Amino acid sequence: MRVYPYIKRGADVVLSAAALICLSPVYLLTAAAVKCTSAGPALFRQRRVGRGGRIFTIYKFRTMRIDTPRDTATHLLRDPGRYITPVGAFLRRSSLDELPQFFNVLKGDMSIVGPRPALYNQYDLIAAREAAGVNAVRPGITGWAQINGRDELPIPVKVQFDREYVENLSLKMDARCFFGTIWSVLRADGVREGGTGGKKSA
Repeated sequence: MRVYPYIKRGADVVLSAAALICLSPVYLLTAAAVKCTSAGPALFRQRRVGRGGRIFTIYKFRTMRIDTPRDTATHLLRDPGRYITPVGAFLRRSSLDELPQFFNVLKGDMSIVGPRPALYNQYDLIAAREAAGVNAVRPGITGWAQINGRDELPIPVKVQFDREYVENLSLKMDARCFFGTIWSVLRADGVREGGTGGKKSA
């Protein structure tokens, strides 16, 4: 029996609970900034695909106007920049919009580190991940693909990185993703609105 998945889940619970408590002032300030600068709720909810193909509701701080087409991946929108609010642009660059997902981690929908969850209607991505065995693990707030290109990665390359993560699941791999994410966020690596890029794996 592999022990690490149980250790990983225990760490997720402890760290997500700590994050929700320690970052509560950031949550309140961010929610207020979203509400005061655009019409609509502070939180954005969307159906995503979790472990084993189970659908769950993901939480994020809202970064787009309420008239944005629902359940459409950002890269499929024509001129997505016109839907992004001024505060939303900053939240997306800094990844602060992802903070509410610690609630998802605490609930067991997600892990802190893992493949980013696909939209329920991203059928090509879901099928490719299923074939690669990626859907066997909980999706994450950040992951191996996120520190190796993020929005710049086309689907086949993204799935390749996701498969590498699953095949090498370990404390060492999670630590690389976690600390790599901090560095990537500070540099805003791979943040690109309106389409995946042509970046290829090494």
